[in-house]
Amino acid sequence: MTGPERGFLLLSSHLGEPARKPLTTAQLRTLADRMAYAEKPEGDRELEERDLRQLGYSRDMAMRILSLLGEEDVLDYYLRKGSVLGCTPITRISEDYPLHLRKRLGLDSPGVLWARGDRSLLAQPMVSLVGSRELREDNWHFAAEAGRQAAQQGYVLVSGNARGADRTAQESCLAAGGKVICVVADELWKQPLRENVLYLSENDYEEGFSAQRALSRNRVIHALGIVTFVAQSSLHSGGTWDGTVKNLQNAWSPVYGFRDGSTAMEELSRMGLELIGTEELADFYGLPRHEENMFDR
Repeated sequence: MTGPERGFLLLSSHLGEPARKPLTTAQLRTLADRMAYAEKPEGDRELEERDLRQLGYSRDMAMRILSLLGEEDVLDYYLRKGSVLGCTPITRISEDYPLHLRKRLGLDSPGVLWARGDRSLLAQPMVSLVGSRELREDNWHFAAEAGRQAAQQGYVLVSGNARGADRTAQESCLAAGGKVICVVADELWKQPLRENVLYLSENDYEEGFSAQRALSRNRVIHALGIVTFVAQSSLHSGGTWDGTVKNLQNAWSPVYGFRDGSTAMEELSRMGLELIGTEELADFYGLPRHEENMFDR
């Protein structure tokens, strides 16, 4: 692991210590922006308080950044422990960090993704699927068919491993001989190793579930796929609605939702989501394109 990769880990991860306060994604973005225009320390000199003060940081913030970067022993222990558990880090500057995340999310992409499973899946074409936990029958069939078609058409399926749409699509994809990436919002190390499955999580491999983590990982799911399928959504509430609206606002990926006649799908369609039927999943390349997005007006 390179020095810059270690720096990303030190600045962005709890490293198994809940009391540790790494930089937020916004703070990492600000630091990256400022460092891009800063003069590098001469020779092999390490970053000092005066360097950060020259970038406009207060003394307290400069010392906080230096303190995080100084916890090398904590990082080494966490890496060794993670290796035993089969969890390895992929930083934003690592060679196999997903290109789509860098391009679509920019400096808002996760500073670090922890991986458990087959990392080679990250180099393959992907489609994403999101949806509600309690599915109506027709919506269940849509999610299952999306997973099956992903396998048949040679795409890795990306989802969130939650009950309902996620697991329906994932299991359908695997049953058809496909491959799956699960972006989880709970403890990474507890995920069972399975053939053709890669688990990813932000921040840490030990951190438990929280609503904030579940909402945050949605941008990763939406940004990884060449398209995102929405099997079902509540109106104005829930992670599926929140993530889909943000995708439509930011154009992370084209979004296709099941034409189920619901008010939620109709409203998402007005924002730019393209409504399709289950039969249209048979050809991902032939999917229609929505010509107007209300956020472009």
